[in-house]
Amino acid sequence: MRALFVGGTVDNSELDLEGGEPPRHYPPNTGSGQPRYRLHHIGLREGATVYAVYAAPELADGEVERVAEERGYARRFQAEPQLGI
Repeated sequence: MRALFVGGTVDNSELDLEGGEPPRHYPPNTGSGQPRYRLHHIGLREGATVYAVYAAPELADGEVERVAEERGYARRFQAEPQLGI
């Protein structure tokens, strides 16, 4: 599964995640109690999660959705975005 980042210091970065379920925050444990990125939505293909979009905490949902659409994540991974996870 691919993690895709919107906003913050690593905007437009990507990395591979292990496992079948993406963590609710990335990194999962910062030690400070404040997550750097929150899971915004996932992309599903044939019932499997193929990507996870993480957003900087200060970004509004509408802005994250706009950027994800602009970058074509769903098309690129041939997946259906699932919001409200």
